[in-house]
Amino acid sequence: MAVPFNRPHIVGDELDHVGAAIEARRLSGGGEYSRRCAEALECRLGAARVLLTHSGTGALDMAAILADAGPGDEVILPSFTFTSTANAWVLRGATPVFVDIREDTLNLDESRVSEAITERTRAIAPVHYGGVACDMEAIGEIASGCGAVVIEDAAQALGSSWRGRPLGSFGEAAALSFHETKNIVSGEGGALIVNSPEWVERAEVVLEKGTNRTAFHRGETDRYTWTDVGSSFLASEITAAFLWAQLEHEAEIRAARHGIWGAYREALAGLESSGRLRLPVIPGGAEHNAHLFYLLLDDREDRDRLIERLAEADVAAVFHYVPLHSSPAGRRFGRTAGELPVTDDISDRLLRLPLWVGMSEVDVSEVVDAVERGLAA
Repeated sequence: MAVPFNRPHIVGDELDHVGAAIEARRLSGGGEYSRRCAEALECRLGAARVLLTHSGTGALDMAAILADAGPGDEVILPSFTFTSTANAWVLRGATPVFVDIREDTLNLDESRVSEAITERTRAIAPVHYGGVACDMEAIGEIASGCGAVVIEDAAQALGSSWRGRPLGSFGEAAALSFHETKNIVSGEGGALIVNSPEWVERAEVVLEKGTNRTAFHRGETDRYTWTDVGSSFLASEITAAFLWAQLEHEAEIRAARHGIWGAYREALAGLESSGRLRLPVIPGGAEHNAHLFYLLLDDREDRDRLIERLAEADVAAVFHYVPLHSSPAGRRFGRTAGELPVTDDISDRLLRLPLWVGMSEVDVSEVVDAVERGLAA
């Protein structure tokens, strides 16, 4: 039986909620389901405001606007991340400054951030890779010392925490994603987490295409008009209705993913002990959401060979990010702060295994057996 890399989990209530949204004839954003989702996330994260967006990318774009990034500004971020983390700043005219990652968590190396700081540093944008926390106290202290804001890319991190505090609650703002590859899905979709109260009013304007439409609907003004820069970032009510069904079941989804993650770790521990591969590292103080499970092989040749052998066994395994600093756009729009040897090394050696709610014990065993056979061949 083939084991796909990802299969979006459906909890069963999505159609009922989407149908209710259709019946209410409220299809654009900002309706009842949008309110429910936003309030649930605000409660969970302790946020000043949560705004549903059409994507995690859109949430990052909004955060860059709210941070007043522009030409001449610099933003520190890891090279080992998706393009959206950098594009948000490039679109504002700012320069991404790529910093190396840690060997253990594969997150932004906080010990390398200070050397990347200049008088032009506007923001630090840590990425919680695989839902595993960056050292947010250290990053926050560095940002405070140089007057930069912190924008968390928490696209993979809903349900994760650092020292008891939810990821997405540390920076002035954060971005979540509900893309079908994430733990909680709405097909496409995302959310901007606004933690700085001073940013709330402007965030509502940016969300609504640069108008004060939200204030108008609250009766705070007798008409709405164009007041600031903005765009069409709002998620539809159909998306929000689908998302609400998922959010209601977030705890059980997370528990199911942890069961699969833990089964992988237990079954593959022997291969790690024998030095054949390395498994994910979860540091003390980090509670993760079991977003992904990866293996680190000895080199790129071994990684690519294992991917091929898993494919022959009908197991879909994939690599992850190609470093941004060495990409054509990364060289064009950004710069590096020193060498990035860990980023280059990890990118060549990392392999992600299938992990989705609904995987059976047989599925997990098939994947593990395929890994063992692939390494032994």
